[in-house]
Amino acid sequence: MLPAKTPTEASGFKALLKNRPFLFLWGGQVFSQIADKVLIVMCSALLTDYHVPARFATSAFSYLLVASTIPAILVGAAAGIFVDRYPKKKIMVIADLLRAGLILLLPLLPKEFPVLLAIIFAHSVVTQAFAPAEQSAIPLAVPPENLLTANAMFATTNVGSVILGFGIGETILTAVTQISKNGSQEILVASFYLAAAGLGQLVQIRETIDTSKHAHKINPWHELKDGFEYLQSNKILLNAMLQIAVLSSTIAALPILAVALTAQVGLVLKQFGSLVAPAGIGLVFGAGILGHFGQRLQQKSLPLVGFIIMSLVLAIFTFVSSLPIALFCAGVLGFGASLIQVPMQTLIQERTPESMRGKVFGFQNNAVNIALSIPLVVTGPLTERFGLQPVLWGMSAIVMIAGIWTWNSTRHVLEDAL
Repeated sequence: MLPAKTPTEASGFKALLKNRPFLFLWGGQVFSQIADKVLIVMCSALLTDYHVPARFATSAFSYLLVASTIPAILVGAAAGIFVDRYPKKKIMVIADLLRAGLILLLPLLPKEFPVLLAIIFAHSVVTQAFAPAEQSAIPLAVPPENLLTANAMFATTNVGSVILGFGIGETILTAVTQISKNGSQEILVASFYLAAAGLGQLVQIRETIDTSKHAHKINPWHELKDGFEYLQSNKILLNAMLQIAVLSSTIAALPILAVALTAQVGLVLKQFGSLVAPAGIGLVFGAGILGHFGQRLQQKSLPLVGFIIMSLVLAIFTFVSSLPIALFCAGVLGFGASLIQVPMQTLIQERTPESMRGKVFGFQNNAVNIALSIPLVVTGPLTERFGLQPVLWGMSAIVMIAGIWTWNSTRHVLEDAL
């Protein structure tokens, strides 16, 4: 989907490792992402210390996840309005400080379930402002020839934080609890956000802020309408965003499908994570290849190749009964996902003017969060009613059709613009 570029000596990982503003920005993302994942693990552990009403006892953790998801759907797009009006660096630093402060409040407040729900809800609201600010800051920290590599590193961190945060979260939380039981877990998570804020403060980027907007009162509806109309008039961005949404929805369905696949490949139910982890490894591997060689590849066709790979793997899963083959297929699926995520995110950053990045990334985060939520609602019931194979075939067809349609639409528009 991206126009082919001539490789330069300033591209690749080596160039980014010499870019101090990007390194501080990326380092802040590492701490922030790990904090987000360890927080989820911490909440599951904290529930034993909180007074949970009997009617919520069996689904308390699910309610916490809902409290974290609702702001992402309701205010994700609106948060982009503020990102376009104020410095991205300041928004990221303040967001990290606020999230640290909210977590540090927990040991001081009553151990009541509604209190925990309120803190998690407020934490998610703040995160909605952080996400588009971070995405908008990447093009300000790196030159255009490094954008693909930068997004590859950020994609790698996203997946790596899931593996690291969920993998060692319980271990490090248990370790600090043995040192001190009074608020030690909360202090640990808050320290990650404070480290992210410190690194964010070191980021030096130049950005253009239209201060004339500050004289006018914010009209959320009018600003959201402007952003939506801009996306409607720009098919390149809209289709790229749609491709990321389709990808996100497919990835979100993987844990549910993995549960159904466990018996087929000889695993027990609680081992479903073994089928999901290789997908993350494959995505990291693909992002690494793109980061190093992406500028030399014909980038316009990468997303189409990614969709074809994912569609074929989903179809192949219907026949797989061997665990090694299933693990390999999951890794290939993740590799295909990287061929979509990294180039499309780079395209959106390249083609969005600085004054609109907050709104555009706000809409993108909103679309992605909705796409992530849909499989959680429909995949399980559909699998129970029709069986695993029909659902996999259906997803395979949807991924293939959506991929070809969005790629073809964007390709024609992009070629006309060149």
